Amino acid sequence: MADILCGEDAEPSERFPAGPLFVPVRPGPSGCVARVFRTPLGDRTAVGFTSENRLTATLGPEQAWIRLAEPALRALTEPLGIATVTVDPQFTARPVHPARPVRPVNPVAPALAPRVG
Repeated sequence: MADILCGEDAEPSERFPAGPLFVPVRPGPSGCVARVFRTPLGDRTAVGFTSENRLTATLGPEQAWIRLAEPALRALTEPLGIATVTVDPQFTARPVHPARPVRPVNPVAPALAPRVG
């Protein structure tokens, strides 16, 4: 039986190159800049969506986007040290700032406070 030599095996989680993606962008000094996100483990990742509806559902209707093929998105972000492209993420991040507790307003309380005089 012959030994089978394998080069680099693809990771099971890697997908084949996606078609044109809807890539979220933000304004930059020279035009549009692809937004970079973090994975749940904190690694930086480029993000692309397979439809405008999925992008809007995740990031909101005000999010600007451009169309890029997956290899072009990789080529754009690899010089930044970003080797991962996440397709159709569903964000579940907690709010950046904790919600402030709501204190009940008691209009009678100031009248009951002792006067210093």
